[in-house]
Amino acid sequence: MKKITMIKIPGCPYCAKAKKAFEELCQKPEYANAEVEVIDEQMQPELVTPYNGKYYYVPSLFIDGEKLFEAQPGQDYETIKAAVEKTLKAAAE
Repeated sequence: MKKITMIKIPGCPYCAKAKKAFEELCQKPEYANAEVEVIDEQMQPELVTPYNGKYYYVPSLFIDGEKLFEAQPGQDYETIKAAVEKTLKAAAE
């Protein structure tokens, strides 16, 4: 399974939804071995450098430097969960 990188910021409600979705979905056997690297944009700016210009909103999900999802204002939990599951499926390929 490929590593997923999630870029987040503290206090972001959409990031919290993505985290909850990862926790829920990674209980499924097919995603149990998922590796999710969480980068805090404010606390770890040096780790965000390779992603500069590739996203605007958080959370943003990447595999091998390719963006698979970028949350948009107003998205509900189900929308974010579906995007997280799509990312997990891509990581499992």
